[in-house]
Formats: sequence, C-alpha cells, structure tokens
Amino acid sequence: MNVDDHAEELASDLGVDKAEVKENLQNLVEYSVPLEEAKRSLRRKYGEEGSSSSEGPTAVDIADVGPDSGNVTVTVTVLTAGKRSIRYQGDDHVIGEGELADETGRISYTAWEDFGLEPGDTVTIGNASVREWEGQPELNFGESSTVTKADDGIEVPYEVGGDRDLAVLSPGDRGRNVEATVTEVEERTIDGRDGETEILSGVLGDETARLPFTDWDPHGEIEEGASIRAEDVYVREFRGVPSVNVSEFSTVEALDREVEVGGPTRMAIREAVDRGGAYDVELVGNVIEVRDGSGLIQRCPDCGRVVQKGQCRQHGEVEAEDDLRVKAILDDGTDTVTAILDRDLTEDVYGGTLEDAREQAREAMDQSVVAETIAEDVVGREFRVRGHLSVDEYGANLETIEFAESDDDPAARAEAFLEEVEA
Repeated sequence: MNVDDHAEELASDLGVDKAEVKENLQNLVEYSVPLEEAKRSLRRKYGEEGSSSSEGPTAVDIADVGPDSGNVTVTVTVLTAGKRSIRYQGDDHVIGEGELADETGRISYTAWEDFGLEPGDTVTIGNASVREWEGQPELNFGESSTVTKADDGIEVPYEVGGDRDLAVLSPGDRGRNVEATVTEVEERTIDGRDGETEILSGVLGDETARLPFTDWDPHGEIEEGASIRAEDVYVREFRGVPSVNVSEFSTVEALDREVEVGGPTRMAIREAVDRGGAYDVELVGNVIEVRDGSGLIQRCPDCGRVVQKGQCRQHGEVEAEDDLRVKAILDDGTDTVTAILDRDLTEDVYGGTLEDAREQAREAMDQSVVAETIAEDVVGREFRVRGHLSVDEYGANLETIEFAESDDDPAARAEAFLEEVEA
C-alpha cells in the first residue's frame, strides 16, 4: 500500500477528511517517522486506539525518552532556541530548534510552529512525537501539540543559553552564540536550492580553537580580521570536524574589542583520533613510514584525483599532470595518523622542485626514487605537524599545513606525561 491507500484507510476508520489525513501522514513520513508510528500518531490525535482523546500521551522524564517512545508529554526548561529555514515538501518552512532539559537529562528538538520559546522558559509540551536523529532521540512538535508555560521553573544541571567557546561546539548543536575573530574569509558562488547562491566561507578563531564556517546569507560584519558576535548559529560536521553555520536568522554584530585567537590545539594522536577529527591540531611524533602514493605522482586535470597509468577512476583515460605529495605515517606511541603534505611542503622536505623530481625520475627511469629520497630523510625522525584531522573508514588523515622537525626535549615530555598520569 502507498501513502494514499493508508490515508484512505485511516480516513475511513477515523471518519475524518481524507485530504487532511493524507497531508498529516505525508508530513510525518517525509520527516522520517516510520509509517506505522505515523499512523498510530494520527489515531491518537483523532482519539482512537481504545483511549479517549482526553487521556493524551504519557508524561515522561527526558531520561526515559527513546526513539520508540511514540508521543509523549514533557515538562522542561528551554536551554537554547534558534530558527532556521528548510525546504520541506517543495516549500520553504521556518522551524524552531534547540535543546530542552529536565532534572534527568536533555534532548534536542524541532518545533514546526512558532511557540515563542526562549532560553530559560519552563514549558509543558503535550503530544510531542519522538524520532531518531543522528542516532539520538529528538522531540518534534507542531500543530497537533500543545505548549504551555509552567507556573514554576525547574532546576536543571545544564547551562541555559547558547554562549559557547569554539572548542566545545559539536555537530548537531543549534541555537549557539559565539564570539570570535574572522581569520579567513572568501566569497563563493555555489549551486544552491534556488540556483546560484553567494555565500561566505572561511575560518573563525577564539582563545580555545579555530573552526571553519559558512555564512549562507552573507553578513557585512563578517570580514577578515573582524571580531564578531554571532547569535543563533548551528553546527554541522564538515570533513570530520565541527563547522559553524550562519543563517538568515543569525544576528551578527561587530565587537568593540578584539577576540584573541589561540594557536593550534596540542594533542596526543589517540586523543585527536578518538574525537573523530580535529581542526587546527598540532601533533608530535616519529615518521615511521612513507606510504605508497608519495613522491612524484600524477593527477587528473579535471578532478585532481591521483591517476594510475593514465587512468582516472572517474574520467577514464586522461592527460595526467605531475604533482608532488607525501603520505607519512606519524606515531607518537599512543596511535598513528597519516600526515598528507601538499606540493609546497613536499618540495621543502624533498629539497627540490617538481622539475627536479621529474629529472631525478627520468635519470633513474623510475619515479619511485623520489619517494625513496624523501623517506631516507624523514623516516625515524621526530616532527611537529600542524593540520586538520579527519577520521573515516579509511583511517585517520591529517591535511598538513606545517611540517617541521621537532625541537622538543623527549625527557621533558616524558616527565610531563608522568606528572599528568600521576595527577
């Protein structure tokens, strides 16, 4: 049966207009609510399933809410409240989003109507549906739900409001406020949902971290070197790290003070890998191997992928272009990561240019000699490496922006490590 057939069956059982049932059913299904749960939700809405409509959904604590909880009633404090425009069923729709909490836990939410929620409000939300979003339960409420202000507030063990340092932002955060300096920014034209769209992208920095950002509705206050406060931003994952997203509902104002930007975050490799990625991180370790695919390589002129024997996986036979790259395995005793050096950094390590590498390969009639030369110089030595770490099914890779021999004292570092363990 398709949605239309299910809607007709429901309308007949419930004695209500089929078009209304179909619209409500499609809304739930297209927002990832399982079909059977969507049907149960509508039966509850119209007073079926053997219970009177006055009984309503079960009142629960947040800690007891799971993806299979169905419809629930909760009394919560609003931690954060933001807005965003999404394309839904072909139309633009403004949703409210953020985080709620009670004494037992917290949960993200999407509000399909404007309920005027503000951080710090204590409200009772009736007939909220629960869905799974990025592996976690999320509350959804709209026209069939009720939201009423509670007379008494509740104490929650969480911070109310959206102000956060960049270092603690995580993908999925919504309704956040940040104060940062724009360290890099560029205008870009992308193929958006309404055709070509002008956006801004770059890097934000504060005392704790640096993170990439995208401004989907360019704000004039965002310019290189400016210190800004951006309110109501949301966070997505981009290449394994959190990315700050500024929307048409975000407010951006210039600060009358400068936000200091700290240096890269120094981490052990295992810590960085366990985070699932890190932006602008510094790792120190020994190069234990230069991997295949290093040295003099060839790339597709169309997509930039490395080609083998003139064949690109996407474009087939191409006139490949020479390039230089190093893929060095870095080991600090806690874990390993592959540091990927671009042409400029590779030329520094190699001690020659791309043309020098071509000449060496021609003389040896073997391009692998370039990688061997690099390996002889770096393997077994300790390096301080700065870059952006991503972790996926292929492993941990560091897009390297700085690569230099370490001047650390190993004995001092060992003592510091022991002090940290003993503490």
